[in-house]
Amino acid sequence: MKRALVTVAGLLLALVLTLAVFGVDVRQGLSLIAEGAFGDKFGVARTLVRATPLVLCGLGMAIAWRAGMYNIGGEGQYVLGGLAGAWVAKALVGPAPGLANPAVLIAAALGGALFAGLAGWLQVRRGVQVVISTILLNFTALQALSWAVRGPLQEPKGQLPLTERLPDTVMFQRFDPQTDLHAGVFVAVAAVVLTALLLWATKAGYLLRLVGQNPRVARANRVDVGRAQIGAMLVSGGLCGLAGGVDYLGLIGQVGDGFSQNWGFLAIPVALLGGLDPLGVLASGLYFGALMAGGEGLARFNQLGPTLVYVIQAVAVLGLVALNARSRPKPVVDDD
Repeated sequence: MKRALVTVAGLLLALVLTLAVFGVDVRQGLSLIAEGAFGDKFGVARTLVRATPLVLCGLGMAIAWRAGMYNIGGEGQYVLGGLAGAWVAKALVGPAPGLANPAVLIAAALGGALFAGLAGWLQVRRGVQVVISTILLNFTALQALSWAVRGPLQEPKGQLPLTERLPDTVMFQRFDPQTDLHAGVFVAVAAVVLTALLLWATKAGYLLRLVGQNPRVARANRVDVGRAQIGAMLVSGGLCGLAGGVDYLGLIGQVGDGFSQNWGFLAIPVALLGGLDPLGVLASGLYFGALMAGGEGLARFNQLGPTLVYVIQAVAVLGLVALNARSRPKPVVDDD
């Protein structure tokens, strides 16, 4: 509880300091951000819609990092998820439209899982560091996206690098036709609950955390460390891919060159600030979703509005690192 309060205070301090350093009136800036994020139904919708992919990708980062697999490829897995979902949608919208919606989500999760699982296998079986492989696979995903929307998935007229738009009957339900808020937010909430159960209420979750905290102890207890790490990457990529499928079904309805929105990269600080805990990731995702939504309101009065969100993220992460370093127990020095 004390740590949670310190983290919340740190996030608010990072917000205030960033506004002050960039010459923004702190009181006015906070007011504009709050109004843009929660002032009306449009602000609340913007906050929840932006928080949804952040939470899903953040959960993916938390799972992988808990197992000692520093997945930096959430963006590529998000893109592959959307791409896999679009492929399935093209096959099912005509002959079986009733199956298209769940099939797209399943395909998106599988696409992201297999992409991340490849990186996990490369580290466990071939010694390729997962940090390096996931970074490079991000570029592979973007190239695959560019090829697909100009080739087999391009819209029927062949004029634009986009997939065909999904019919409204396949898209997620909108709660209000005037806003972008869609039923995909419940997918994120369900993912938080299931991830928390996986980590804290199952043997697999315990072994995953043990492998991340002390792989030597895990090996001494005959735990298959490599298997646990690959499994963590599969779950991690599945969550990131699911984020791509949710955005595709709920918000965009098409996949094109602009499908990559950096959610996978932004999810890394979300996961870190959430303490790699599912409930913490939910809170952190909502916080940054509100900042992004509120930043749009701030941008109407200050051209630095959207940029300040990324600066606030950086300041908050640096502050968290400093806090962890300060609270870490000092090593005992043997005078002998």
